[in-house]
Amino acid sequence: MKDTSSFTDIRYSLTITLFIAFIFLVQACSTSKETVDSESVAQVALEQESILTQIDSLSVDSSQIPQPEPQKSYAPGDTVIIDSLLAQMSLHEKVGQLFFIPANGYFKSSDEDEYQELVSKIKEHDVGGIIFFSGNIYAQAVLTNKLQGISKIPLWITQDMEYGAAMRLNRATRFVPAMGVAATQNPDYAYWVGKITAREAKALGVNQVFAPVLDVNNNPENPVINVRSFSANPDTVALYGNRFIEGVRSEGIIATGKHFPGHGDTSTDSHLALPVLNFDYARLDTVELVPFRSAIENGIKSIMSAHIAFPEFGNGLPATMDSTILERILRDSLNFEGLVITDGLEMKGISSHFSPGDAVIKSLKAGADIMLLSPDMLTAIHEVEVAVRQGRLPESQINESVRKLLRWKKQHGLFKDSNVDVSALSSKINTRAHELIAAEISRKSLTLVKNKGDILPIRAFEYPEVIVVTVSDDESGGSSLARRMRRYHPYVMSHVLDARTSKKEKEEMLEDARDADLIVIGSFIYVRSGQEVQLSEEHQKFIKKLIQDKPSVLVAFGNPYVVQDLPKTDVQLMAWAANEGQIASVAPALFGGSEISGRLPIEIPGMYEIGDGITLPQTALRYDQPEVVGISRDSLQKVADIMHEAVFDSTFPGGVVAVIKDGVIAYQKGFGYHTYEKLKPVRANTIYDLASLTKVVATTPSIMKLIDEGKVSLDDKVGKYIPEFRKGKKSQITIRNLLLHNSGLPAFRVYVDELKTEEEIIEAIKNEPLIYEPGTTYEYSDLGFILLGEIVEKVSGKSLDEFARREFYYPLGMSSTWFNPKKVGGWISNRIPPAEIDTVYRMKTIRAEAHDERAWYLNGVAGHAGLFSSAGDLAIYCQMLLNNGSYAGRQYLDPATIAIFTKRQSEQVHRGYGFDMKSPGFSTAGSLTSDKTFGHLGFTGTSFWIDPKKDLAIILLTNRTYPYRSYGENISQIRAAVADAVVSSIIENSPSVTGPVAERN
Repeated sequence: MKDTSSFTDIRYSLTITLFIAFIFLVQACSTSKETVDSESVAQVALEQESILTQIDSLSVDSSQIPQPEPQKSYAPGDTVIIDSLLAQMSLHEKVGQLFFIPANGYFKSSDEDEYQELVSKIKEHDVGGIIFFSGNIYAQAVLTNKLQGISKIPLWITQDMEYGAAMRLNRATRFVPAMGVAATQNPDYAYWVGKITAREAKALGVNQVFAPVLDVNNNPENPVINVRSFSANPDTVALYGNRFIEGVRSEGIIATGKHFPGHGDTSTDSHLALPVLNFDYARLDTVELVPFRSAIENGIKSIMSAHIAFPEFGNGLPATMDSTILERILRDSLNFEGLVITDGLEMKGISSHFSPGDAVIKSLKAGADIMLLSPDMLTAIHEVEVAVRQGRLPESQINESVRKLLRWKKQHGLFKDSNVDVSALSSKINTRAHELIAAEISRKSLTLVKNKGDILPIRAFEYPEVIVVTVSDDESGGSSLARRMRRYHPYVMSHVLDARTSKKEKEEMLEDARDADLIVIGSFIYVRSGQEVQLSEEHQKFIKKLIQDKPSVLVAFGNPYVVQDLPKTDVQLMAWAANEGQIASVAPALFGGSEISGRLPIEIPGMYEIGDGITLPQTALRYDQPEVVGISRDSLQKVADIMHEAVFDSTFPGGVVAVIKDGVIAYQKGFGYHTYEKLKPVRANTIYDLASLTKVVATTPSIMKLIDEGKVSLDDKVGKYIPEFRKGKKSQITIRNLLLHNSGLPAFRVYVDELKTEEEIIEAIKNEPLIYEPGTTYEYSDLGFILLGEIVEKVSGKSLDEFARREFYYPLGMSSTWFNPKKVGGWISNRIPPAEIDTVYRMKTIRAEAHDERAWYLNGVAGHAGLFSSAGDLAIYCQMLLNNGSYAGRQYLDPATIAIFTKRQSEQVHRGYGFDMKSPGFSTAGSLTSDKTFGHLGFTGTSFWIDPKKDLAIILLTNRTYPYRSYGENISQIRAAVADAVVSSIIENSPSVTGPVAERN
């Protein structure tokens, strides 16, 4: 093996020697009255690198060679004196500081061209900053550290973040665009958007965000601003813009007002051409300048110029190059003392008319400080240097702009430490609190401007078949909207209309539309540079044909003006952004799952005025995060622990827990498996045999409905409907007695060991002798509820299952709630775990048919048992009761009837009518629910408890009787423990999701 120790020693000695020489040279220059000769310093470094490279070629292993730390010639720490630093810089270095270059925050190998180009511009031309475009969080952070490490003067990092860091970075917090924020009518939301955006920017090492947009979008044909603007009203833009700026400032980050003096009233995209606005200064002063004037008075430190010409009062050049606009108006009239950044100089509004150097020189002369995205930076730098040397551009002006930037770098501590703490990113970006605030703003932004025929909220029974057509102007359309809508409606078809849609697919779409009851159009027309912001003529014609003679809903994702293309749609809802966050907000809102309260911040000519909007209250459930309703997600983990332990202890093979609070399904999760063989996991939508929950989910509400209709009374004698109860003591029994379980009937009789037909069993129950005086003793009785089921059938003319389905399950959208689910089909029965292995009567595994023997022999439909349902369906039912009988805009039961039935009816018996009430001492409702809590238990291991004081419902579904009913004896303790764990997770008097939550995080 070749001995490399001598080479290592030689390399180490030369390294130290050259390094010391380099330090001496720098010190010698700094002690003289002359500035540092950067070319001499660079030459020494090149010579050092050359020698070391030659030695490296002789070495085999250089990993042990001590490496000198990279040196920043102009990074002396907090003690840096800006004027002294400026005096040391060459003209080339100073000019370089004025240029900000683009970078993408993705992984880059050290030898790829894009990275090497960045390194070259930073090392050789001393650029002042970076503007990051798209990327991902960790890659951008790492790249920032690498680039900062090679820059002699710390880089100033900037990024467009108009609607949050997610505008450029995957997995960061994404907010609704500015116009949606203004639609909420809550300026504080603008503050929190700014604050969280700045918080995440700071974590990424970004020093300045290019936001907010202060343009007044008063031109519906504007192809580039649109929803990026807060409003068409100057005062609204000023109000929301200032709150955004204050939020950014609170995190120590620089906000940037753009695009001065105003880009809102143009139908030309400055990315593609130079817009020319032919109105006078008086108009500019009363409209466009209002938000900028207000922001400057509020202390904004940076303004971005617009590439728009105003020939009526300017010099005919783009504002970026117009001294009348940047000096006389911005600095002199509006007293702006901060830093002016040009919009991208590569935009055609500039680059089509001016050479790279000329563009920069004219911009500098006009009063701009920082040159963003020059299409040819090297040429531009060279021409600026020539202009300075020839006296066409004062070096003092260069110095002043650089001085401003250097001061910012010092004030933000970049000379001391410019590195990103990569390890801290996961605790500062897209946190739970940030997500919650973004979701709340998204919900509050939804703006309903038309609801012909009160189609919203959509009710499944009124519109059984819904077709969703997502329309896109490219190939980005998808089925996400339909997928999310299926959580609230059992039958939603989906189609995509975009650049890929074939003639055959359109024909299929038209055919499906003919069969549909409601058509939902999701317009995903993005605001993109160089593209139309309206529906294409072809798409307009097709959609008009599609919705002909059909109720229709138009949801405008991303461009509100699209309603002008489809004015005859029955419902028009503004969603402001074409992203998953807005889709997640829209889906429940369409079904009444959240309030719709937004107002238009713009005018839609000929259709709607600023301030228009229809308010719809929340009337139905939605799925959401537990924190939204003041429940600690972390504390809810106790529920999971209880359920897992119960599965491990064989209390039951599996189960589902759902928690409903304040109109939100805050928790719904499946645990364990269908059986102990552990082959089929329990899902959140698994369906269980409810057993005695049938009494209060089918029979009791059916009696309540008949009472509301005046067809039945609590004091009706049972003998009115059943002749066998017209004689003797039975003649005293009322419907009230049956509901209270004090009729005198026994708890149950087996019957099925001898009687095998429905008629025989019913006849036996009707003739069953009483075991005590009616009304004197409580005896929980299945027999009484079987008779109540018979009364429902006699009065309504429908079987209990038909009546309950018609009056409740179908209109409520409880699509998983059935008697005899095996007869419904595999799409239901396959979701049902077995209830028991029956070794006495049916001699088989009981699955998807009534576990209770009497219910099964009664053809699967009985007043005491036989119903199957899911946690999601029971959540709807519970919420209907919590809503005093109303759901999704329809009244199912009279509030007074619910109040009577869910109230304790005697001191001796802790029951309401049909419903069980929480009892004193130990209760399966737990120790922490209120004394107003009502619900019921099912023998198979099911239960639900509703606490109206806490606006809370807790649902537990299991098959604890599997494989045999002797299993699961501690189910009562599990029920109580789950209830206590849920209530313990509620943060009493919890603050709103906004502000305080974010501050705590």
